[in-house]
Formats: sequence, C-alpha cells, structure tokens
Amino acid sequence: MTLTCDPAEKLIIALDGMSRSEVFEMISKIPELLWVKVGLELFVSTGPNIISDLRDKGLKVFLDLKFHDIPNTVAGACYQAASLGAEMMTVHACAGSKALLEAKNASVDGAKKSGLCPPKVLAVTVLTSWDERLFGEELLITQSIDERVDYLAKIAFGAGIDGCICSPREVANLRKIYPKPFELITPGIRLGSDLVNDQARVMTPSSAISLGASKLVVGRPVTLAESPCEAFENFSRELLSVL
Repeated sequence: MTLTCDPAEKLIIALDGMSRSEVFEMISKIPELLWVKVGLELFVSTGPNIISDLRDKGLKVFLDLKFHDIPNTVAGACYQAASLGAEMMTVHACAGSKALLEAKNASVDGAKKSGLCPPKVLAVTVLTSWDERLFGEELLITQSIDERVDYLAKIAFGAGIDGCICSPREVANLRKIYPKPFELITPGIRLGSDLVNDQARVMTPSSAISLGASKLVVGRPVTLAESPCEAFENFSRELLSVL
C-alpha cells in the first residue's frame, strides 16, 4: 500500500476542559500531533495568546468559536481572529449568506494585516449533539437534520465559504454535491470501544474518511485517555487502512 497522506494531518485534537498548563503537558506527550482545536472554553480561560503559543510549538490551530451574530459583528470578529494566525475558524451557517460572505472577506483582510495566509472559514451546520427528535421538538424546525444540513451547506457554499462542519453521518451526501477542496470537518469521531459522551451522531475515523471527510475532530477519547500518545496512535493506525 502506498501512503498518500500522513494520518496525523487528518486528526484535529480538541483541547477542551483543560487548563493552559494541562494543554501543553498533553501536547508534549504526542510528538506526531499536527492539528489542535481551540474552542470557546480554552479561548475564554487563556485568552487569544494561546493561538500564537500553540503555533510556536509547530502546531496548526483550528479556532472553533462558532461566530453567530449580525453580519458586521461576525465580520469584525473574523478579522480579529484571522490576525491571530489560526489556520481554520468557524462561523454559524445560520448567521446567513451576508454574514458568511463578509466573514470570509474580513478573514482575508485580517490575515493580510498580520502578514499571514488567510484561514479557511468553515460554516457550522447542525451540532452533533442534536438527535432527530429533540431537533424538531425543541427548535420547531420541520426539516430533518439531513435536510437542514444540506440547506445550510448550500448557503455556505454560495457565500464562498471554504467548507462545513457536519456530523460524519452527513458527509457522504455533502461530498457528492461539494467535491474537494471544499472542506468537510467532522466531530463526533469515536473508535468502536469509546464512550459516545454527549455526541448523538458519531462514526469511526476510517468510515468518516472513506465517506469523504477532510479532517476529523477528536477530543476526550485522546485527551482523557490514560496514555494520550497511545490513543492518538490508535486513531492514526485505523486511518492508515483508508489513506
């Protein structure tokens, strides 16, 4: 078999539920690590400098703050976030096409201000914590989750966004419609023996990649493992069968 991609390039480790010192202790245990996700919890607790500090360690940063506001505010946030150096960032597709278009343009301007390459801006569709029943009952949305994801992905693509965040269950259908380089980033990734936790729509890493996912977001199965390095290697090993 000819290896076409380093499996570490496909794995984004979510740095959630940790202090700053715990983050750097954890990443020091995984020498193959390339990508990390900075979410709301870590960003709020440590501040924006966490991005440059992680990049100084040679890591690529996925800034997952899921901006969702009026277009002007979303654009301003993306401008500032892009100037920090993250390689990818998220906005909510539900903010609408105008906000998405302005977010993309502002991210280019923000990166240019700091002499950086523009980040990929990704639109969040439907969070992986939603299941079909609660999605309809609590949000009063008559579309199924699949229909809603398709609809929001269409808005994002039309606005020039670089890709979408979706559950692995929606990847195959979206990939048929939106070929690469459109990114499909999927949380909700678990090995067969892992706990599902609060994720409702999950899949194994090899299945998600085979169906067309670009990268996989993995958190607690690695960060809370007795040996994060061994857990990371287990995910990488499974991906080798499909890369």
